[in-house]
This record gives sequence, C-alpha cells and structure tokens, in this order.
Amino acid sequence: MSSEVKDSLREWFRGAERIVVAGVGNPERADDYVGPKIVQALKGKVRCCVLLLECETVPESYLLEIEEYQPTHVLLIDAAQLGLKPGETNLMDASDLASFSPVSSHMLPLRIFCEYLKKTVNPKIGLLLIQPERLEFTEGLSLPVATTMKMLVAVLDELLR
Repeated sequence: MSSEVKDSLREWFRGAERIVVAGVGNPERADDYVGPKIVQALKGKVRCCVLLLECETVPESYLLEIEEYQPTHVLLIDAAQLGLKPGETNLMDASDLASFSPVSSHMLPLRIFCEYLKKTVNPKIGLLLIQPERLEFTEGLSLPVATTMKMLVAVLDELLR
C-alpha cells in the first residue's frame, strides 16, 4: 500500500471529533469479509472518540447506533469490485457513489445507507474500498487482501490513537 493511501486517510480524518469506523462484508465470502476483520483488529487500540462497528452484510442495522453517536466522520470499509489489482484500495467520498456503483454483497446498497446518514446526522462519509481477489463462499482472506488488511490496520491504528 502506498503512502498515498496513508496521506489520503490522514487528510480525510482532519478535524474529526467523533468517528465511526464500520466494517462491511460477508464472513462466508472470502475477501468480502476484510472490512469487519479490520475493525476486529482495531478493537482495544483506538481512542475513546472512535466507535468501531462490525456491520457484516447489514450496515442498516447500525443506523440508530450511528445516529445516537452523532459522529463528525463515518468511514465505511468494504471489499468492492473496482477493476484494480487484488488488495489495491480506493478512498472515496460517499457523494462519489452517485456516479460509481461498486459491486457489493449487501442487502441495502451503500449509496442509500450513506444518503440516509447524510440526511440524519450529516457527517463526512468516506468509503475505504479494497479490491478482492476471491469472493466465493469460503472463509479466509487471499494473500493480497490479507497483506493490505495488515497495512491498513497499522495505518488506522496510528491515525486513530
């Protein structure tokens, strides 16, 4: 992972007071589970103003909890078909979802989830998307996605302390 991603995340978190980091993905679909695994790895490492959520495939189940928390920033971490090499990442603003629809395995499209949050809480919303290598029904991350996960955990651990 390039220092560009770290710099992008550092800039994205600038001015954050209350942060939600939500991992989205299916635990039974290989690399799709990378978002929740990153959140699991961050537990116990972040400061008190960070709410970590393992949303799996139903981020909409956490809308009330996010609303009550009143975050200034919401970072959603998910695997998505981006047309990149496996393990490569893209940090997007939620407003970019209107023109870009990554292929996702979730019941409620992330675009609708983000639109709802914008209307109710109005936080800055970012999507940290990771290109999967494997999405078949099996457990465990592929090597490129596992490597990216370790690097992202280190970066987020540093930025969220």
